Amino acid sequence: MQIEIVIIGAISLFVMNYTGRINTNKFLADNSDYFRKLKEEDWDFLVKAKYGEGVNPDIVFTKRIKNAGLIFILLLFLFISNFNYATFLVSVVAAFFVYKMGYFSIKKYYKQHLNEIDSMLPHYLKSLEILIQHYTVPVAIGKSISDAPPIFREGLQEMINEINAGNDKIEPYMNFAREYPVRDSMRMMRLLYRLSLGKQEHKQEQLLAFSKTISNLQQKARETRYKNRLDKMESKTMQMLITTGLGVMILLVFSVVKMMNL
Repeated sequence: MQIEIVIIGAISLFVMNYTGRINTNKFLADNSDYFRKLKEEDWDFLVKAKYGEGVNPDIVFTKRIKNAGLIFILLLFLFISNFNYATFLVSVVAAFFVYKMGYFSIKKYYKQHLNEIDSMLPHYLKSLEILIQHYTVPVAIGKSISDAPPIFREGLQEMINEINAGNDKIEPYMNFAREYPVRDSMRMMRLLYRLSLGKQEHKQEQLLAFSKTISNLQQKARETRYKNRLDKMESKTMQMLITTGLGVMILLVFSVVKMMNL
């Protein structure tokens, strides 16, 4: 009977949403400020890291809210004949679990591609050196946006817009670092800001220091990537050896038992 209630409830929700009796999109839009407080700080960055700049993180986040809300309502229908505080709590926990699964899934992708994503920023800054030799840092960044990794383009444009609006302090650079929290992003943005403050006569020396630091960060990323690959290979080798050893032991035990039965 409870399954029938859930099915009827699901169909009713679909029909009411389809006919406009219930407008979930309007409800989410009207309460977006409240739902935004639930969004993780690195959510936008993780979405862009996985799907690129063509995907709106807010739209993906709204889908998470909808899925969690749907699970909550369906569980309420499921427990409607035995509704109490415990079943309500179970519904809330299940909905929260579904909500967080969207974040854990995209976080897993980031961890799997951690070194690849983290290496993008120092690689981009390394390529920026040539432009900085001929232009000021803000102008060089503006000219490099079209060739920058897609994940950073929107943030770079926002940083340049803020600088062009008259903010010549470090905040635009730090805002970028907070929006894209890859490894050493804060340090790299501080270096870039200091380079933008340098006098023209000392520009070459500062650029050499900047280049050396970025090269060291690139080397660090490569070493980490190679170490992770080696650890992964060692782990697979150990798994293979353990599996082979267990297989041999099982065969030996089977042979001994068979001989004893003879």
